[in-house]
Amino acid sequence: MELYLIRHWKTKGNLEKRYIGTTDESILSGSERDLWEKRLHRILPDVRCVAVSPMKRCRESAELLFPGKKQEVCDAFRECDFGQFENRNYEELKNRPEYQRWIDSGGMEAFPGGESRERFAGRCVEGFVQKVTELQERKIERAAFVVHGGTIMAILEWLDHKQRPFYHWQAENGAAFYVRTEREILRGTCKEIRKL
Repeated sequence: MELYLIRHWKTKGNLEKRYIGTTDESILSGSERDLWEKRLHRILPDVRCVAVSPMKRCRESAELLFPGKKQEVCDAFRECDFGQFENRNYEELKNRPEYQRWIDSGGMEAFPGGESRERFAGRCVEGFVQKVTELQERKIERAAFVVHGGTIMAILEWLDHKQRPFYHWQAENGAAFYVRTEREILRGTCKEIRKL
C-alpha cells in the first residue's frame, strides 16, 4: 500500500507561529500557495481515497490537491488540543510558569487544559491503523492523508523501523511524505518513508 501524508497549507496562525490546534482557520491564498499546489500536482499520483482531519485547513488543502475527490473525514486526525496555549505564540507565553514547565518536560507534559503528547499520539495512531485496515479491506492500494503536522509526526514516529523520535518528523506547512507499507500495519514495520 502506498500512502501520502500531507500537512495542510499555511494559515494566519501558522505565519504568526501560534499553537493552532482546535482553532478552525482557513488556509491563506497567494502565489506561494499556488506554487506549492502546482508542485504537488506534478509529483502526487492519482489516489483512490483522500482521508482528512475535520478542520477547515485540511479540507481546503485536500480540495486544492485532489479537486472533486470525496473526502473521508477522520476525527482522530485532529491536531493536538493545546489547551491554555491555544492560539498563542512564544512571545505571549514565555513568561508563564506553566509554559516553562511544559518546555522543561521536552513537550511530554500535558498542555494545561489540553492533551498530553502520549494521548494525542495514541489517538492519531489508533485512527491511522483503523483507516489503513479499512482501506485494505476495500482493496485500496494508494491513499492520501491531508492532516496536521503533529498528526504526521505521531504516525511516522510509530511507523518508522529506525525508531526516530517524534520531533525528527517535524514538517513545515505543505510538506508531503511517501510511505509504503506491507499488508500488516504494525509499529516499526515501515521500511520506506521519504519526504517528497
